[in-house]
Amino acid sequence: MVARTNVAVYAAIAGNVAIAVMKFAGAAMTGSSAMLSEAIHSTVDSGNGLLLLLGLRLSRRPADERHPFGNGKELYFWSLIVAVLIFGVGGGVSAYEGILHIRHPAPLQNAFWNYIVLGAAALFESSSLALALHQFYRQKEDTPFWAALRKSKDPAVYTVMAEDGAALLGLGAAALGIWGSQRWNIPALDGGAAIVIGVLLAGVASLLIYQSRRLLVGEAVDTEMAAEIQCIATAEAKVLRAAWPLTMYFGPDDVLLALDAQFHAGVSAEEVQHAVNRMEGRIRTRFPQVQRIYIEARRVDP
Repeated sequence: MVARTNVAVYAAIAGNVAIAVMKFAGAAMTGSSAMLSEAIHSTVDSGNGLLLLLGLRLSRRPADERHPFGNGKELYFWSLIVAVLIFGVGGGVSAYEGILHIRHPAPLQNAFWNYIVLGAAALFESSSLALALHQFYRQKEDTPFWAALRKSKDPAVYTVMAEDGAALLGLGAAALGIWGSQRWNIPALDGGAAIVIGVLLAGVASLLIYQSRRLLVGEAVDTEMAAEIQCIATAEAKVLRAAWPLTMYFGPDDVLLALDAQFHAGVSAEEVQHAVNRMEGRIRTRFPQVQRIYIEARRVDP
């Protein structure tokens, strides 16, 4: 899955670099504020892809004495940096450029080229989004789309999806702004489109920041998964009761589980060990992402 995730990120970087070059050329030829905002957006997205690759690489470093649980959360940290860059650089600079264009409007020149660039950019963005969606659908299996998106713990995939989705909406806003500016000879509409693009990027970035924060501070698995783990433990004949599982994500496929299990009085130490081994095996079979299991086994005093 790591290799497939890398392919999605590489595809997004390649597409964004090509798109940024085209948009900067289009902005230079036509003087469009919306096109310049789109060019800045694609440049930021290219850098963001590199940061996601850095996060993926650092997250795969093996555990050591300073990081006994591994470095999986590196990916969550760098995805947070990406979200902040989208908000500040992408959204902020786009909105600022739009405000400047509204305050000092200038008519577009050779606007036809903007439509050519926007069409080519839409093709690149759609291809990148399709690849990211394909990867996402392979991960989500039978889970409904929106539920899987909400529960996803792989920022390398959902960040690319969010960026590409926002890019396509931004292209639509840029096209409308340029067309309106030409149609009614109101150059300020082009600046208004840039502001819309900035607000759109800020909104998407806010959602990504919220998701990254939850994972960085130690989000647990969802309630359904925790309840099933508890049921697996209590289904063991030797177990009297099991506490609610304590879990934490260290990466998209790396979950820590701590479980307190009370055994019936009279159960031998050997039987407890065998029961614990069975529980661990069943939990790992049902949830392969649970990489570390710590079961505190206690017997009830007679």
